[in-house]
Amino acid sequence: MTHESIPAAGPAEPVADLTSVLSKIARTLEPELDVDRTVEHIVVAAAATVPGADEAGVSLLENSQMRSVGPSSELVTRLDQLQHQLREGPCVDAIYEHPVYRTGDIGADPRWPRFGKQAADAGVVSMLGFRLFTSKAVIGALNLYSWRRDAFDEEAERIGELFAAHAAVALAGSRGLAQLQVALKTRDVIGMAKGILMERHRVGPDRAFEMLVEASQHANIKLRDAAEWLVRSSSPEGGR
Repeated sequence: MTHESIPAAGPAEPVADLTSVLSKIARTLEPELDVDRTVEHIVVAAAATVPGADEAGVSLLENSQMRSVGPSSELVTRLDQLQHQLREGPCVDAIYEHPVYRTGDIGADPRWPRFGKQAADAGVVSMLGFRLFTSKAVIGALNLYSWRRDAFDEEAERIGELFAAHAAVALAGSRGLAQLQVALKTRDVIGMAKGILMERHRVGPDRAFEMLVEASQHANIKLRDAAEWLVRSSSPEGGR
């Protein structure tokens, strides 16, 4: 992923420039093998693009759990994690309820009384939360914070929605690349393990694979883990 300078879409910037801003974002947010690194680029670009944003962070949904990734500050980490713990806040609701949530006074917002009070005590006043999703899955949420009251208007929300759509595609691509890399490594190590069994027991590839499956089931471990153990234990270093 390239890390070009993102032009800020501040309140005074003409709306006509939005197309060029988002075009540059689309080129910048190219997926990488490292999902967390992709998120870091998204956070930097979001804070520079959405009018009113002072801080930003992303909460990824992983195995039904939320994880704070790439926050712009330690405060964002704490606030994102607080939402996860309380199961309350714009981030949580953006993932599970409605794709977009906006508030101009988080401390007085009746929708999130517990989170709102603690966020206001930390100095946050306005928030925007966007669901990050594709047609196949909900990936997480983009969280934007501001120290000012009513910092986000309808224009900021519209820009944020467009940005979140670009970010979700980049994240989905990054996850896909990471999963492909794992799949290729798994295939390679299983192939090596099969070769060891074929040579050691004078069997064909199908029987070697069956033996590997039987070993993984007997040991109650994943097939890849069984293959990695066999490869390591058969190497000169592993046999010492």
